[in-house]
Amino acid sequence: MNASANELAASFDLEKLTAEFYDNPYPTYRALRENEPVKRLRNGTVFLTRYDDLVTTYKNTRSFSSDKKREFAPKYGDTPLYEHHTTSLVFNDPPAHTRVRRLIMGALSPRAIAGMEPDIIKLVDGLLDAIAAKGNCELIEDFAASIPIEVIGNLLDVPHDERAPLRDWSLAILGALEPVVSPEAAARGNKAVKDFLAYLSTLVVRRRERPGNPERDVLTRLIQGEGNGERLTEKELLHNCIFLLNAGHETTTNLIGNGLVALDRNPDQKRRLIDNPELIKTAVEEMLRYESSNQLGNRMTTERVELGGVMLDAGTSITLCIGAANRDPAQFPDPESFDIARTPNRHLAFATGAHQCAGMALARLEGAIAVSRFLARFPNYAVSGQPVRGGRVRFRGFLSVPCAIG
Repeated sequence: MNASANELAASFDLEKLTAEFYDNPYPTYRALRENEPVKRLRNGTVFLTRYDDLVTTYKNTRSFSSDKKREFAPKYGDTPLYEHHTTSLVFNDPPAHTRVRRLIMGALSPRAIAGMEPDIIKLVDGLLDAIAAKGNCELIEDFAASIPIEVIGNLLDVPHDERAPLRDWSLAILGALEPVVSPEAAARGNKAVKDFLAYLSTLVVRRRERPGNPERDVLTRLIQGEGNGERLTEKELLHNCIFLLNAGHETTTNLIGNGLVALDRNPDQKRRLIDNPELIKTAVEEMLRYESSNQLGNRMTTERVELGGVMLDAGTSITLCIGAANRDPAQFPDPESFDIARTPNRHLAFATGAHQCAGMALARLEGAIAVSRFLARFPNYAVSGQPVRGGRVRFRGFLSVPCAIG
């Protein structure tokens, strides 16, 4: 970039981003961290880029609220998108958040996740067989996007022949979370919520009639609730099933796609992982830090509060830039380098505090299995054309990555 860091920070507007920014936002994030780490935007919101400021915000749930009713009402109006995003686990405060999270976490216990490993390996190996038979690979469609849809489909026990619309519904709903939403994107998102709710309503009726094993079937567990009688309302049940699919789908797709592209672009680290496959766990953590699947989070101040030396009034909307915090040199030595053995690596890709991602252990397992088995099967793989970015600032990933498997 030709502009100075000062100019980059001064001119930054989350609602008017350039194609250059979407391709590589990190020079802008660095300029903001160094010059205006608590950046007041033209629309009155505040944009945070320092690691310590994000951690403070995540951990202080009293002063920084996750409830989005006030923020989303003008954005969505009285629409299915508003109802969905204000009912979902991630956009609520305790005690509602605590109650829903406890029910979901009960279905994502370490034992339950460990029990998923054989099925994930079988799924990944089947995809690799199909790629080998074809002789080449579109990395996202043929591989990265196919894994989490099936895993979450299995978690909710969605019949295989009913899974076709899930990915498009998810992309449409998450697309409406971008800072600027076109009328077309809003219409797609609202239709996706309506269609998804209609489908889930029929699935819930069937599951109530024929319950699954609550140790493995998250939908059955959410329907039955806890032994103390705690249950979700019907609206909470349906919207949090949508949330589970969305939270576990695009972000994990991005983790796998971003990770394999990062290895291709850093051949020394790719060779290092091939020679030392036991590094896969730290490698996945570095993929999460280096190209965070989810780049932005949001909070709203509930009282007048100081953050990073700046006083913020109650009712101030805050954007937490995870992508910038995960490259903060105050926390990560040589942060622009991709180092598969980096330790410690206390990245914020899964947030931290009360809202730390409920499915992070499952995402890590999927990422480790997918990347390690792809690399073992196709060690000479190479990106063979220009990857196409997803065109989003909140969720960073690729729409397509042409790949030669060697």
